[in-house]
Formats: sequence, C-alpha cells, structure tokens
Amino acid sequence: MVLNSSIFRGILIVLTCTGLIFCKKKDQNPAPSGSPQGAQKALSVQTLVATPSALSADLDVPGTILANETTEIHPEVSGRLVELHIQEGANVSDGALLAKIYDGDLQAQLRKLEVQLKIADQTEKRQAELLKIQGISQEEYDASLLQVLSLKADMDIVKENIRKTEIRAPYSGKLGLKKVSPGAYVTPATVLTTLSQINTLKVQFNIPERYGAQLKSGSKVSFSVDGPDKTFSATIIASEISIDEDTRTLAIRALVREHDPALIPGVFAKVRIVLGNHPDALMVPNTAITPQGRKKLLYIYQSGKAMPREITTGVRDSTNIQVLTGLKPGDTVITSAILFLRPGLDVTIRNTSAGQ
Repeated sequence: MVLNSSIFRGILIVLTCTGLIFCKKKDQNPAPSGSPQGAQKALSVQTLVATPSALSADLDVPGTILANETTEIHPEVSGRLVELHIQEGANVSDGALLAKIYDGDLQAQLRKLEVQLKIADQTEKRQAELLKIQGISQEEYDASLLQVLSLKADMDIVKENIRKTEIRAPYSGKLGLKKVSPGAYVTPATVLTTLSQINTLKVQFNIPERYGAQLKSGSKVSFSVDGPDKTFSATIIASEISIDEDTRTLAIRALVREHDPALIPGVFAKVRIVLGNHPDALMVPNTAITPQGRKKLLYIYQSGKAMPREITTGVRDSTNIQVLTGLKPGDTVITSAILFLRPGLDVTIRNTSAGQ
C-alpha cells in the first residue's frame, strides 16, 4: 500500500511538469497570421476634399532691361587716331563722324593714281582716233583701254580704304563712355565707345518651358524695377525659336512703350505674367505630389485604402499646385505620410479639410 502511494505521487509530479512545459511553449508560439493579434495596423493620414476655387494664375520671373539697339564701336582698320568726336552721353545722328584714323599715305596713293589715270585717259582717246583710221590695231587700243579701267579700279580700292579710316555712327542713338584718347593707336579689336538706342527699350526674361505655348506675340506683361514705386507695361514682340537645353526655359522679349529715368539698360526687372483666370481650379499641396519618372501621382482615399491616381499639373505657388487632369471635385486627397503610402494600403483618416 505504501508502494502504491509513492508510485501515485511520482506519476502526479511527472504529469504536472509536462503540463507546465506544454503551456510555456504554447505561450511562446506567435499567433497565426489570420488572427486579430497579427493584423497590420492601418496608417493614420490627413486628407483634404478637392474643392473648385477661383485661381488667378500669375507668374513672377526675373528680367533685364535692354536698349532697343546696342553696339560697340570698333575701327575697321588699324592706325593712329587723328580726330576724336566722341562726347560722352551725347546724342548723335545716323552717319555722324565719331573718329578719324590717319590716312596721309592713302591720300598720296590716290593722288598718284589720279595723275596716272589722267595720262592713261588721254592715251586711250588718241588711240581711239587712230583706230578709226586704222592707224593702230584693235589689240593696241584694247590695251590702253584696259589700263584706264585698271587705274579706276585701283582708285576705288584706295577710296574704300580711306572710307574705312572714318568711324561713323551706324544709327541715331546715345554715346556711352569714351574708351580711348586722341593720338592712340587702335586696331579692329579696340573699343572706342558704345552706342545705344534708348528712346525705345525692351525687357527680356525667361519662362519655364511648360508656359511657352501660352505667351504669344502681342501679349501684355507688367514689370517693376528698384527705385520708383511704379509698375510698367510691355508688349511681347518675339521669343526664342527653341527651349534652352540647360535651363529648360524659353527666352522672351517685350517692347517697353514708357519712358522713365529709372529704366536704364541692364537694370534688373521683376516681370509679372498673367497666365489666365481659372474659376474652377482644383488645388492641392505641393507636398501631396509623388513624382515617378516623368509621371506625377496623387493618393486618393477610397473605402479605407490609399489608391494612386496619375495627374497632370498646371500653375503653382509657394504651397499649392493646380491639378488639370486626374482629379475630380469631391475626391479625398491624402496629404500626409506620402513616403509611406503604397497602392492598396489600409489607411484611416485623422483629419480632413476642404481644398484651397
């Protein structure tokens, strides 16, 4: 009887230990993936409801005031300046003499050719009379005529070289600062002064390539410069024929009709372009856009999930961007945790606001 009790106690101890071990292993095993404990928690996001609103599309870009024409005045030939008629800041007319280079040697050549031509011309006339009575051959007369024509051609060359010693204004305008003094030796690389036509001014600026098709010749722009508290207007007259490959911008020039002392060629201008008014624009935050290569995506809240939507965009400001296609009024756009979103991800709305 005593033996049976000992055996019974031993069996009880073994069963108790086995049960404890089994319970411990069960607690350590993870719950099945399909159980509520293994379910992934939905991502909490902020959203806004796409709501149409009025948008005035203005674009501000830097520009530069340009003279209608600007030319550096260079001599055509090398030589010593014997006359200089450049008055700094003065207005000159088209063809006005600005400087004169020494041409004494050329004038001497011209006088020599004039004497030779006079003698050759007399010889040609005598031989023409002899040819009429067959006193000389046709060949002899042709040689004297050729001498006359050759001397005239040489004189034309010398006269053209003399003309090149005179530096004249190519058009009416205002002279800049004088770069040389009388008596200086100049070459075609020497800048004597600058000539600008400032009675008419232009403003040049660059716009992003996506707006290139919206600006046509005749469109109006406004601009301001440092100093006067005034806005000036200009009319677009031309654009570059191609987009700059480095900056992806298009160069535009507009004609300024106004005159103001503050409008000096080279001055910085802040140009404002009105691209149009959109009464039903859909605007979303810039940060809500996800670029993927050449595409742009928005994530829309649909039935508790984040679903991507390919879009095209229009104008933007410092915080928002216009969505042209891919978004409808009333769509719920996810605006936070953009880097963590993926198609079909479970999400919950933490806060919703109306579109701007």
